[in-house]
Amino acid sequence: MTTVKTYMRPMAGWWRKNPFFVRYMIREASAPLFYLYALWLLAGIVALATGPSAYAAWWAVAKHPLMILANLVVLVFAVYHTWTWFSVLPKTTPELDVAPGALITGGIVAAVVACVALLAFAWGVTR
Repeated sequence: MTTVKTYMRPMAGWWRKNPFFVRYMIREASAPLFYLYALWLLAGIVALATGPSAYAAWWAVAKHPLMILANLVVLVFAVYHTWTWFSVLPKTTPELDVAPGALITGGIVAAVVACVALLAFAWGVTR
């Protein structure tokens, strides 16, 4: 009896052959960095709430050259993530059957209403 050899797709490194997948994997690999950065900022908020000495200790660590380098790395990944996101966005948005001026006018009206509401709230809080 003969055995039939089944096809086994190679799993390691297939994505490196396509530039689209390389960019996608770089963008996805940045997610843990953003998570760690958010935890670092949360630790700063907790230190600020704890007291001046805890915040001073957190700030001393934040001023270390390695932390500044880490912040720059996160900034580079954030800019790359933003650039790739906005390059994909026009391809995924649906076509709108609305007059072009209606969206602009509606956006301006919504912004004015939001600003007036925010100013009214701020005025009420400070009085």
